[in-house]
Amino acid sequence: MIKKSTALVAALLVSGCQMTDEPHIVEINEQTPADYPAAQPYEVVNALTLDALSEQQADLEELPVFDDVWERIRYQLSIPVPQNRPIVTERNYYNKHQRYLDRISKRASPYLYYIVEEVEKRQMPIELALLPIVESAFDPFGYSHRSASGIWQFMPETGERFNLKQNWWYDGRRDIVESTRAALDYLSYLHKTLEGDWLNAIAAYNSGEGRVSRAIQKNRKKHLPTDFWSLDLPKETTAYVPKLLALADLLKRQDEFKVKWDPIVNAQVVDVVDVGSQIDLALAAEMAGMNITELYRLNPGFNRWATDPDGPHTLLLPLDSIEQFSQQLAKTDHKQRIRWQHYTVQKGDSLSVIASRFDTSTQSIQTLNELDSHIIRVGQALLVPLSEGNIDNEQLTAKMRKATAPTKKQTVHYRVKKGDTLWDISNAHDVTIQQLANWNKLSANAILKLNQKLVIHKTLQDNQPSRLAQSARSITYKVRKGDSLARIASKFKVSVEDIVKWNKIDSQKYLQPGQKLKLNIDVKRT
Repeated sequence: MIKKSTALVAALLVSGCQMTDEPHIVEINEQTPADYPAAQPYEVVNALTLDALSEQQADLEELPVFDDVWERIRYQLSIPVPQNRPIVTERNYYNKHQRYLDRISKRASPYLYYIVEEVEKRQMPIELALLPIVESAFDPFGYSHRSASGIWQFMPETGERFNLKQNWWYDGRRDIVESTRAALDYLSYLHKTLEGDWLNAIAAYNSGEGRVSRAIQKNRKKHLPTDFWSLDLPKETTAYVPKLLALADLLKRQDEFKVKWDPIVNAQVVDVVDVGSQIDLALAAEMAGMNITELYRLNPGFNRWATDPDGPHTLLLPLDSIEQFSQQLAKTDHKQRIRWQHYTVQKGDSLSVIASRFDTSTQSIQTLNELDSHIIRVGQALLVPLSEGNIDNEQLTAKMRKATAPTKKQTVHYRVKKGDTLWDISNAHDVTIQQLANWNKLSANAILKLNQKLVIHKTLQDNQPSRLAQSARSITYKVRKGDSLARIASKFKVSVEDIVKWNKIDSQKYLQPGQKLKLNIDVKRT
């Protein structure tokens, strides 16, 4: 059954282009103080009368028809852009990096149309549709060292505050539709809280309304202006708003500055499909006639090989794939939407042990087997979900796999060597120049001194090798006469269960001489 949303996204698929160290990526870096009230639902914050809605609809109908979404945005730009030094500096930077703007267009192409539609519906400044450029360069798998994620770079706590579900299966901060709803809810709330000043609201999106409110109160006590340009805010925030305005100015005066914004078709080409139950994403891709990478690019909120058993059960699919997908879905029983295998419970097993062994969750096993509790018994037959569509699938880019892996933080203390620059060090440690400069209270073009000490905050994923794991090797072992799983496991200091999992073999069947097995071993232990 299909549930269609309003017009959603502009281009069919994102290109394979990936960026490593994007300039000017900023994340929300201060959570709301405990004494601030929770945000009200959008309908309460932005209640409109029927007359106002009618006027809004009339305004939208008067818009010219555009073929290109960038032109649609350009026509509606309304926030005044002062030609001050911060804005000119940021505009000149973007103006010198046409290739960066080209990459932005490619990344934004599946999402920008939908975002523009939502901004227009709420009668918010169209400039807000450009905010994901500043936040994440429109990379849905972008992940900051402070744990901000998605195109709108929500921190976990802020995401929870605005009802973005986050669990083992799914991260709503990366879901395009849900994160856009939450971001516009947050900005609407900030606009109301900060007395209708959009620049202050945008600044608060970066640094938190508590910090901006305190800066406003401080100026009031001194009888000073309380506009954004007059506030004493963190360096990162004072650069954040000029970046957005610089992009708007560059779009508005693109002919004058001789820059090009690659066209994004101003039409709906994808829609939301309600699947109605959990589904293996690799199977869903097959049903839609897509590859798994394409599906994940349109649905970046999913962390695992399947959708969350408890939902959401919606997928974003190309319009020309929906009919085929729906026909295939109607023929597929709910149980068949998850690929599974038979498993017999062994001594020492629990649902959590089995789930860990097969890279799934206890909840998924319970749902598939219709179990009322976690209690299982030796010899009991279970259906266990297979993870053939795992996020670690080799078809996916490294950045996709990295974004969905659990994270660990690491602080590195670096001593500057002869000839080092911020660019060299940031490139070597997979961080941006701006991040490195901010952490060490330096300017982005600072000249480093020999033996100067720098702090680098790195985010490690569980699928990244640690120093301890760098001795791990993957080998192919040819089975010899007399070999058994137990004998091979003992020889290479691994478990029988691991060998079975790595090679997807039946532990009850005998090995054959000459049979090849994949083994992941620690060379320091063998």
